[in-house]
Amino acid sequence: MSTIIKTKPTSPGRRAQEYLSFEEITKTEPERRLTKNINKRSGRNSYGRITARHRGGGAKKKYRVIDFKRDKDGIPAKVSAIEYDPNRSARIALLVYADGEKRYIIAPLEIKVGDILETGPGADIKPGNCMPLENIPTGTRIHNIELKQNKGAQIVRSAGGFARLMAKEGSYGQVLLPSGEVRMVHLKCKATVGRVGNEKHGDVKIGKAGRNRWLGKRPSVRGVAMNPVDHPMGGGEGRSSGGRQPCTPWGIPTKGKRTRNNDRTEPFIVKRRAKRK
Repeated sequence: MSTIIKTKPTSPGRRAQEYLSFEEITKTEPERRLTKNINKRSGRNSYGRITARHRGGGAKKKYRVIDFKRDKDGIPAKVSAIEYDPNRSARIALLVYADGEKRYIIAPLEIKVGDILETGPGADIKPGNCMPLENIPTGTRIHNIELKQNKGAQIVRSAGGFARLMAKEGSYGQVLLPSGEVRMVHLKCKATVGRVGNEKHGDVKIGKAGRNRWLGKRPSVRGVAMNPVDHPMGGGEGRSSGGRQPCTPWGIPTKGKRTRNNDRTEPFIVKRRAKRK
């Protein structure tokens, strides 16, 4: 388990800076066959137009191919290493299966080198093992949850995250997500037992703006600090608090405005997530 280390105030940028100790990392270089190059998109779509603002730059990195399907049922795998992944907040674990194949998975909490993990209906209920929801007892903490059978895990994959299997009814189970939403998931869909590791990721203080630039995050200017020609919330005599519903430069409401529009999956939501205060 990583601990948060505070730096000595040798400069203004180091005064408030914190970082994780990386105690659990056992291997510094990734498995070459499980990496691939990724092109930087900088928030642009296929036409080259910016669709996600305030992104760009960032350190050069390679993508680690993660096994989200966990489809090698009945074949035990040994945890060979715990590695850092620059593409996600969680750590990743290198598994070596009994047949010699190597795969990356998201490292659960309390997992360590030498542990034996299994996949399939007959696996034990212990952190890191993957199985269908129908084989997991209610009340168990889970992560890496599939929404469609055999598609691979899509939700609850970030550092420290976990969901809880609340109930089973018919062909579906009710899963309490980290946001507070209760969602119906088919019992044939797979999930991994336990909680995602690196749970202190969200407690780290960035400390300086340049560190965000390393992560590919560009500066974001408040609308009320702009001129009226640049933003609907800009301008005003003296300092202004906006005077209207928060919005984008194009007048589209933000900060709490509901944007979900997916009638196909609407029936699977039992309870909405908690509203922002």
